[in-house]
Amino acid sequence: MAITTPFQLQRDPFGKLIMTAEDGTVHEGVSPVRAFPIQAPEQGISLVLHDGREVAWIEHTNDLSVTVRALVQDELEGREFMPEISRIDRVSSFATPCTWYVETDRGETQFVLKGEEDIRRIGQASLLVADNHGIHFLVRDMFGLDKHSRKILDRFL
Repeated sequence: MAITTPFQLQRDPFGKLIMTAEDGTVHEGVSPVRAFPIQAPEQGISLVLHDGREVAWIEHTNDLSVTVRALVQDELEGREFMPEISRIDRVSSFATPCTWYVETDRGETQFVLKGEEDIRRIGQASLLVADNHGIHFLVRDMFGLDKHSRKILDRFL
């Protein structure tokens, strides 16, 4: 079954997204914005103009044609940078500030945690950890981490 998207999406020569609505209205420079980037990243995506005005709503990325879905996901990945922590190898100290040595979905890295208040709970099992540069690291399921990582994390929670 072919999926038909109620709008067309393409890139201009400068790489900006151009949306053409069903009625033929053309919107240049649209950007996708997730309504729930952590809990439901594939649902509730708004296409907005530079002034924040919404021009289209996407219930779920599965509702889009393959071409449009690829453009939306590519644009989102280019704008969002939130590495997901899969393991905490060690920390320099259990007092803050301290350096965390972690494995993420983007490779091994280290960052400085300024204070315990930079670890925020999101829902039952997810955490958002901000480093000293303002980069956010996601722990999608703290209960799914290995025992060593959970033991380190428990010291900060």
